[in-house]
Amino acid sequence: MKYRVIPVTAFEQNCSLAWCEHSMRGVLIDPGGEAERLLAAAEHEGVTLERILLTHGHVDHVSAAREIADRLGIPLEGPQAEDEFLFRALPNQCEMFGFPMTEPFLPDRWLEDGESVSFGEVTLKVIHTPGHTPGHIVFHDPASQVAFVGDVLFQGSIGRTDFPRGDMRALLDSIRTKLWPLGDVTFIPGHGPISTFAEERRSNPYVGDGR
Repeated sequence: MKYRVIPVTAFEQNCSLAWCEHSMRGVLIDPGGEAERLLAAAEHEGVTLERILLTHGHVDHVSAAREIADRLGIPLEGPQAEDEFLFRALPNQCEMFGFPMTEPFLPDRWLEDGESVSFGEVTLKVIHTPGHTPGHIVFHDPASQVAFVGDVLFQGSIGRTDFPRGDMRALLDSIRTKLWPLGDVTFIPGHGPISTFAEERRSNPYVGDGR
């Protein structure tokens, strides 16, 4: 699997373009805005998009998702169904964060823990990681040991839990019981630089092994 991280909007949200280098079939993960820029990136890399994947329902991660999916006629999948309330409240989220208006929509398919999604010869495993939101999921590629973690974990930090239905205890449990056992995985967070689970276990002041 190859990938390219494309920060979008004033929130600098990391949208990931991931693809199978043999078939050049791929996905966009968390297209939070700037649809034209994301489509141009896929075209530049020679990637044919097969689906849109979402880690959770916050507007800065989903704002361009329905537009791109409908334009290309491809499915929109994820997160887990507990985030449905966030998709129905997208206009309220936009007003709260000063985001351009996004009409409510629902994914074509909710994803559950243990399921998988494929593009070309790549298969991503779905891991339900509640805490930042109740339906948050992570996409993990065991073959390349890369994970797309949304807003669960960051370099030197963790996701916020002060949004509706956030849960700090659940977030810490998700990281420690769902992510750490995966080993030394490289992860792409929803914002900021790429890191590894091993480095965060060593040094993260919120969830490192020394806590």
